[in-house]
Amino acid sequence: MPNPVTADINFHAQNQLGELYAALDSGTGREVQRMLQSLSPQSIAQLLESSPPRIRQVLWKLIDREVEGEVLQELADDVKAQILSIMDTEEMVAIMEGLNADDIADILQQLPERVMAEVLSAMSESDRQRVQSVLAYDEETAGGLMDTDTVSVRPNLTLDVVLRYLRRHEKLPKSTDNLFVVSRQDRFIGLLPLTRLLTADPSVTVREIMTTDVEPIPADMPDYEVAQLFAKYDWITAPVVDENNRLLGRITIDDVVDVIREDADHSLMSLAGLDEEEDTFAPIKRTAPRRSIWLGINLLTALLASWVINLFQGTIDKVVALAVLMPIVASMGGVAGSQTLTVIIRGMALGQVGRSNLRWLLSREIGTGALNGILWSSVMGGIAALWFGDLRIAWIIIAAMAINLVTAAFAGTLLPVALRALRIDPALAGGVVLTTVTDVVGFLSFLGLATWFFA
Repeated sequence: MPNPVTADINFHAQNQLGELYAALDSGTGREVQRMLQSLSPQSIAQLLESSPPRIRQVLWKLIDREVEGEVLQELADDVKAQILSIMDTEEMVAIMEGLNADDIADILQQLPERVMAEVLSAMSESDRQRVQSVLAYDEETAGGLMDTDTVSVRPNLTLDVVLRYLRRHEKLPKSTDNLFVVSRQDRFIGLLPLTRLLTADPSVTVREIMTTDVEPIPADMPDYEVAQLFAKYDWITAPVVDENNRLLGRITIDDVVDVIREDADHSLMSLAGLDEEEDTFAPIKRTAPRRSIWLGINLLTALLASWVINLFQGTIDKVVALAVLMPIVASMGGVAGSQTLTVIIRGMALGQVGRSNLRWLLSREIGTGALNGILWSSVMGGIAALWFGDLRIAWIIIAAMAINLVTAAFAGTLLPVALRALRIDPALAGGVVLTTVTDVVGFLSFLGLATWFFA
């Protein structure tokens, strides 16, 4: 059932888009500019992503310069790259002014290396060092996610001194819920929650009330593991450290939400062999090549299944009913395998599937496949017997469907694990490989049994 809140938001966004298009068609640029100024950066980003490329460029030129940076960081990578391609170095540097280091790094990673170097060289020394500390790590690690803007204190300070120190700041970094306690060598020691800082006796030291049972996040930890930790412990922020336990920066919940959203997009788009950053309004010359690759791979797997069918051409010529029933066997195996594959990939993404419990999951899925195989193959066997009046055909499809459903459960469980071990994304390649397995096994078992029965 659709979420009514989400549906209402989408309806409102489409209304805004319609009003903007109407204003653009009437040639009233000032009206469009006024409408954009009344929207949040997030809403403007959504409108840009919901518009064809030419209209995006017009809308971008009408956006207030003060919010361009915030809008840019909200855009999907494909759309962000399109906007950046029409800007010069000075514009890019101006837009990035005031953004967090991790947000600047995300933007720079969309640029060619030559342009990235130009933008970095045009920055101030302090900003460049902050951004380069993030760029030093892969964008899909904790180091690539972190923001270097942190507030740290020493453990021997009294809370009164800490409070005076904080009052010297114009503002604290966004989402600050803890201060980081570090040694003189900047090694992470613990956290000082703001709630304790504000309620405890000002004369006590940081060491007396700080929390030391929180493990910092290593900079090389994969981003999906970071997201799992945030979900498990309900964190708002978390410290990031290097191999020597030196504090490098922090990760905030908004960065983790982006990771979760990207992972969800990746899982959905990968099922069709597409990039999670695929732009809905990308032009034909970009869309067609991306889709053609997996269409070609699918064609090869279909040819393999057709080759298997061709091996039993003589049997099919003798018993025409086999051609009618063949797709049922393959289809049932494909659906059953996809169910298992989806459950296992989800479990792996959540960190729930490993060597210790894989055997149990395999037994469970094979048992489920066997029970469903017995149930639905019996139903189909009865239908085939009544349809064609031949018990041999009924027994053939019963056996073939049972075999294929058990095979589908086996393949659906082990394929993601095998692909992950080969450093291949299971969400991207699992569906194609599984379909090939269930088609080939389904046709082989069905036509092989038919050849034996009707020989």
